[in-house]
Amino acid sequence: MQECLVYLFTGFLESGKTTLIQETMQDPGFNTGEEKTLILLCEEGSVRYTKDLAQRVHADIVSVNAPEKLTAAFMEKCEKLFHPDRVMIEFNGMWSVDRFLDVEMPLRWILVQILSTVDASTFEMYLANMRSILYEQLRHSETIIFNRCDEDTRMRYLRNNIKAMNKRAQLIYEHKDGSIMSSADEQLPFDEHADPLVLEDYDYGIWYMDALEHPHKYEGRTVTFAAKVYPINENRTHAYVAGREAMVCCSDDTSLIGMWVYTDEKKPRPLSWLRLTGKIRVEFDEDFGGDVCALQEISREVLEDHDDDYVYFT
Repeated sequence: MQECLVYLFTGFLESGKTTLIQETMQDPGFNTGEEKTLILLCEEGSVRYTKDLAQRVHADIVSVNAPEKLTAAFMEKCEKLFHPDRVMIEFNGMWSVDRFLDVEMPLRWILVQILSTVDASTFEMYLANMRSILYEQLRHSETIIFNRCDEDTRMRYLRNNIKAMNKRAQLIYEHKDGSIMSSADEQLPFDEHADPLVLEDYDYGIWYMDALEHPHKYEGRTVTFAAKVYPINENRTHAYVAGREAMVCCSDDTSLIGMWVYTDEKKPRPLSWLRLTGKIRVEFDEDFGGDVCALQEISREVLEDHDDDYVYFT
């Protein structure tokens, strides 16, 4: 049985999903002209699919105007009617991705990639006003494309907020003309070469995300920061988890931005606040699927009170 590859495109209306699908379908490296493609169109923006394009790329387009219609029975009907080689789903930016992922697809259909498009010029507005919906659209994505970037785009701000929602996502930045933008790091708000590196509260989240992407840059360095001790199911001898929480969709839904701390002393009390000083070591993390920073504790000071638990990326 030949597999039918399914690609799910998520993102808000006018974020560039249709343009991305059109460009992908016209890429000779992706489309040889022999494959039959089914496009499930769940919303329409200002950019439309033309009959000419559909004929040239051998695509059938089926509109789906309500989330309750995107069912197992509907997809099975599409399978029998079109028998596609691949399916491109242009998802509605207001629908639940989680709910769709729970729907059983035809036996031959295999979901191989989730891609998301984000208009960089409106990201901050959506983050402030529709954070939970933005989170819903991006949390499962393997590739997130920020389009309409310019010289004023704060790439680190975009990256850090996305990584708080979805650590594994690959991020791509595009200029307004569609060309790929250099992802060279913006200047960090602290002296990344300092040793020891003393982090202020407002720099912890930015440092953590940089360390997540470039763990070996900090290997062997001494750092100091304030962090909260978190209870965790995995029990390691002489080790505990310390960090902070990043708000991913609302104050009741947060993601831990923390690391393992190895100590020769007794483990600290869970939920206590500490000022930690330690040396960075790098280790492989199976859940993350790559190298991450951990801390070999040198000293710790118990903090009686702390103003704010949350991490910010501004």
